[in-house]
Amino acid sequence: MILIALGSNLSGPWGSPRATLARALRELDRGPSRVVHVSTIITTAPFGRVNQPDFVNAVVQIATHLPPQALLRHLHDLEKQAGRRRALRWGPRTLDLDLLDYHGLVIRPRGGQLRGLELPHPGIMARAFVRGPLAEIAPRWRHPVSRRAAALTIRKP
Repeated sequence: MILIALGSNLSGPWGSPRATLARALRELDRGPSRVVHVSTIITTAPFGRVNQPDFVNAVVQIATHLPPQALLRHLHDLEKQAGRRRALRWGPRTLDLDLLDYHGLVIRPRGGQLRGLELPHPGIMARAFVRGPLAEIAPRWRHPVSRRAAALTIRKP
């Protein structure tokens, strides 16, 4: 299963954040990939830097022949087409496409690399805006390392 998180909180060349997500989904459903499942699009508070507009988020399952590194390059190309500028970590953006999981593959950066392919995405389990939509489209998904489910659990006092 190949899973990608989508997020946007700034308007750009593809329109409003919601229009940008819709366009990103169309782009992911052509060329080297096909959309298999799409979660509900949700609105969430920003993560990390809180002084910015709310995000629209979703998770999509795709099918592709591209290997993981090439898929990541493709996602970065789509972000650029949508006007993404990498200025601030966790800052506002026109489009964010995160490769969450690629058939359970585990890849860790070598030599202290900060940027590059890391699978599964290191932020999956800490981000409710990813886990909720992920559990919606893949309820039996398990984190490839921890084996934890994406579904959010509510603890009673």
